[in-house]
This record gives sequence, C-alpha cells and structure tokens, in this order.
Amino acid sequence: MPASDPRPNILLLMTDQQRGDALGLAGHPVLQTPYLDALGASGVFFCRAYSACPICVAARRTLMTGQRPRSHGVVANYHTRLDGPTLPGVLAAMGYQTHLVGKLHLWPFRARYGFQSEDWADSPFPRHDDDYQRFLRREGVLAPRAAVAHGADGNGWVTRPFHLDERFHFTTWCADRAIEFLERRDPTCPFFLKVSFHQPHQPLTPPRDYYERYLRRQIPEPWVGSWARLYDRPQRGLAVSAWRVCLEPELMRQYRAAYYGCINHIDDQIGRILACVPHNTIVVFTSDHGEMLGDHQWIRKRQPYEPSAHIPLLMRFPPETGVRGRQICDRPVELMDVMPTLLEAAGVSIPDSVEGRSLLPLLRGASDEWRPFLHGECCDIPTLKSGMQYLTDGRRKYIWFPGLGREQFFDLEQDPREMNDLASQPDRAEEIAVWRERLTKELEGRPEGFVCGGRLVQVPGPTTPCLPGWERPGDVLV
Repeated sequence: MPASDPRPNILLLMTDQQRGDALGLAGHPVLQTPYLDALGASGVFFCRAYSACPICVAARRTLMTGQRPRSHGVVANYHTRLDGPTLPGVLAAMGYQTHLVGKLHLWPFRARYGFQSEDWADSPFPRHDDDYQRFLRREGVLAPRAAVAHGADGNGWVTRPFHLDERFHFTTWCADRAIEFLERRDPTCPFFLKVSFHQPHQPLTPPRDYYERYLRRQIPEPWVGSWARLYDRPQRGLAVSAWRVCLEPELMRQYRAAYYGCINHIDDQIGRILACVPHNTIVVFTSDHGEMLGDHQWIRKRQPYEPSAHIPLLMRFPPETGVRGRQICDRPVELMDVMPTLLEAAGVSIPDSVEGRSLLPLLRGASDEWRPFLHGECCDIPTLKSGMQYLTDGRRKYIWFPGLGREQFFDLEQDPREMNDLASQPDRAEEIAVWRERLTKELEGRPEGFVCGGRLVQVPGPTTPCLPGWERPGDVLV
C-alpha cells in the first residue's frame, strides 16, 4: 500500500470502570483530567453515553462486535468464544495494521480477534503468563506475585499507593508499549491501535503522588437515596469485596481518592501517547462501564444507575473526515455505535452483523434521525438475586428487576443523582406506562421469559449469563 494512503489512523483509548462523570470536562469538582478534557473539548463530547451491559466481558464484546448483548450472547462476566466480524478484524482485512495494548478480556486468552500483534495483559494480576508479567520479570522484579504485592483486593475498597516504582505500574507500561508501537509501526498503511488500561478498576493503587494529591482535596461524599439505604451507620467487618457498603468516612475518602488518582495517572499517560500520534488520526476515548463508588451504598458495577451505566465517550476526527470539532452531543449513544462510526470514517463497509449506528451523519449534520432511547441489561446483581433491565434517553430512566418484579423510574433532568424513585408517583403513571410498554416490546420473545401475555412478569431465580446458542465446551463464568 502506498505511503500516500489517505485513510485515517485510529487510536482507541479505553479505561476499565470509569464513570461518566469522572472527567473534568463533565464538571467533576476535584478530578483533574486535562488531556482528556482537551480531547473532548476540541472534538466531540457525548454527554449521554451508556454501557448497555455494564460489566466487563459483555461490554467489551459489544465494543468489539457492534452488537447488543442479546445478539453476541453474553449478559455477564462469562467467557465463551466470540464468533463473527470484529472491529480490528474488519480493519485488518482492509489493510490496516492492528495492534492491542493492555486488556482485551475475551476468551480464549491470547486469541487475537483481528489484532495482528499485541502487548496483552488482561489485568495486573499474575493469573496468566501475560506480557506485563514478562516485562516485570525482565526488569528483575522477581518477588512472588510481584504485581499484586501491594495487598489491595482486585474487586474491593481497600486502597494504598502502588508498591513499586511508577515505571513498573500497569498504566505506565500500557503507555510505554503504545508509544513503542507508534514509533515502530509500518508507515505505508494506516493503523488501528487499541490501548486498554486496567484501572480505575480495582485494585485502586495509583502511584503515591496521585494518591496523596486527592487525599489532600475535599473529596465529595457518596449520595444515597432513601430508596437505596441498607445501612444506617458505617459498618465494620464487611467483606473487602462486598457489593453493598457503608464505610467509615476516612475509608470512603481513601477509596474515592485512590479512584480519582488512578484516573489522573491514566490521563497523564494518555498525554504521552497523544504527543506521538500523527495528525491524520481519529482518537476515541471510552470505558466499558462505570463504578458506583459508594453511591446508594453500592460499589463496583452491574447496576442500571448512572454511576454504573453512564460512561465517558470522547471522539476527535481529523478535518478531512468532515466532522467539525467543539461539539457536545446529547443523544443517547452506546458502545455498539463505536464500531460502525470508525468503519465508516475509514471508508470500510459495515458488516450486516453490526447493530450499532454510525454517528457520522449525526455529527456532520447530514441527518437528525436517531434512536429515541437505548436498552441495557445484566443477568444478575449480587445480593439482589435478580437481573436488571433498563431503558433511558439520558433524560428519563425506567428500570425493571425481573427477579423481584419491581420497577423504578427516575427523572434525570431534575434528579441526575437518582435520589428520588418516582415509580409510585400517581402523576407519573402515564409516563411510566409508556416506558413500561417500550421495555415489554424490547423483551418480547426472549428465552428468559421476561414477557408473558404482553406484560412484564417476574422471573424467579437467577437468569442465564449466556443466552442459548452461544455456549461452548470449556466456558467459564468469571
């Protein structure tokens, strides 16, 4: 392919478990993300972006395939082989050089799914012989389970500064490998580079400077709606990885400070990467899902609530693509829209399997048509013994818990923190009925039996994490 190939390069930056409000650009009161803020301010900031299945494996399958969870078959952290066209696979077939840095979280491990090369490490845990572990050994870090010798739990609220020098941190390693690829790439063809950081997913272990920066700040306290309150006072003796928590104020402050420190560290490393990116490059930043961070006495993900389901999404396009910068898009978008947007921008045909929609007509002003709302789900939520279903347009949110036979409704315009559940309010009954009917149509015919006789019905017991037809020998629930 000639050196004059005019097609844009593509850089996809991804974090794990970053809330949609965890950006300076989104108005966060203490978090510093100057590089991401500049990216979003000069490009497109999608202020109503969501994860349709706010849990790692399902969300990443959606990003890779452009499909909703019901179509790619997984609605939980469940490992089964992914078939069909993928974003890097389609681009590679059309002459792009494709490379992965960091987390893929698809199974079998080391399967490339369209990446021609990789610096792969699904997490900083030494569970697999990944490239991050190889790096530590080459650098002489030989202690047993050296990457997690800090002692912080991989899914919990215990935090501390990273125990090794910052150059050994997983976040720094990802940036180093990305820059190395950009320096060594084939200059005669466009590239697709995905850089996938593990944090701010736990363990929350930012380098010391970042941790202490936020410990010195006035950290906002969690908000807790009366509908959500499980504990009346801080609890001691909770499991470190408990889903429902009410921590001592100082522990909660440390937990949140470490979360913000991890994001600030990632932002600085993204700044290093962006300094090496050629001009003709589409840059996308997003996350797979959010983090409850103590709000409504929950931590981690899986919830239909804004801290868990609302995600950051920023895009910046070269002028040649016809997308103007400095836009704020308030339409409801989700991860399945990333693949068709990037393929269209690259001049590549979008596979019939893709269910997401390209954002380019919307961003170019060529069309004003868009979906009125989006649908999200997750098979089960620990402690509730119930899956969840939700619909939102970014202004209202309707939630259905099939295992409980219970619904919730929030006015996000008036109540963005979801403090007031309006499901039982008589003056909202007609509005809620419209949303209930929408979800009924969305779920009709599903094998779980969510709809019977044209009505949403209670489905006792846990629902399946993998829909029929997707199971494979050796599948793993993680």
